Amino acid sequence: MEIRILGPVRVVTEGRTDNALGGSKQRTVLAALLLAGGKVVPDARLSRLLWEDRPPTTATAQLHTYASRIRRNLDGAVALVRIRSGYQLDAGSVGSDLSRFRQLSGEGHRALRAGDFGGAARDLRAALAQWRGEALADASEQLAATERPQLEERRLEAEEALIEAGLCLGQHRRLVADLTALVAQHPLRERFRAQLMTALYRSDRQSEALTTYVDGRRLLAEHMGVEPGRLLSRTHQAVLSGDAALRHRLAS
Repeated sequence: MEIRILGPVRVVTEGRTDNALGGSKQRTVLAALLLAGGKVVPDARLSRLLWEDRPPTTATAQLHTYASRIRRNLDGAVALVRIRSGYQLDAGSVGSDLSRFRQLSGEGHRALRAGDFGGAARDLRAALAQWRGEALADASEQLAATERPQLEERRLEAEEALIEAGLCLGQHRRLVADLTALVAQHPLRERFRAQLMTALYRSDRQSEALTTYVDGRRLLAEHMGVEPGRLLSRTHQAVLSGDAALRHRLAS
């Protein structure tokens, strides 16, 4: 059995999606408890996540109902207990796509730092495969607004690390298209832009690499009122000077 939140919130048993999880509120409670990592989630927080600042008078009773349904739908595979005025989820042996993503991305980052680029690429690719779309896609807007940005940041960091591994493996020509799309999606994210500049430079497209920097500098000034950071500036200088070392390493 696995709980999935990196996409629509689902419980999967033996590879088969369990569609009996219930409505958005029940999915929100399960996801919030999983994200708490075994800590007690107070009723007040669950109430805000479900009803914002307009909880019904039956809020406590409804939370009890959602908890009971979660226990039933997970067939007793998890320990969901009432502690004081809150709930605690002990997932036990039940896995989750979040824990799998964290494990694999951590291993990938460590392999990258150790110079095992092939292993890093393998682990990071497997980590990103845990995502099935936008995290918490069918939970409440309140939970998504609170938790999704942090989850998305971890995903983007894994993307950056995977691309770095690919560049270190000499895959720059193949990565240009992917990086072009990522820079378009995240135009203010300097690491993607620096990686695209590196891939273009290594593909003998120096002028396009310089244009990528100019575009980034303009966008940073317009939207954030700042100059490019150290990584992007050093990559620009390396491309501008035709630094041969940039063909063998990433700017850092």
